[in-house]
Amino acid sequence: MVDRILALFAFIMLGVFVGILVYKLQRWDITLVAGFAMLLAGWDLLRKQDS
Repeated sequence: MVDRILALFAFIMLGVFVGILVYKLQRWDITLVAGFAMLLAGWDLLRKQDS
């Protein structure tokens, strides 16, 4: 249970960091890479909870 809470917290912190990065830079290529990174992290988070 604790590992799922920490994983969710880490995902939220990654989202905050990526959000700030995208907001400050406002470039489409950075936005695409950041969105892809969030998708991969979200996929990993969902896959780990199934196990």
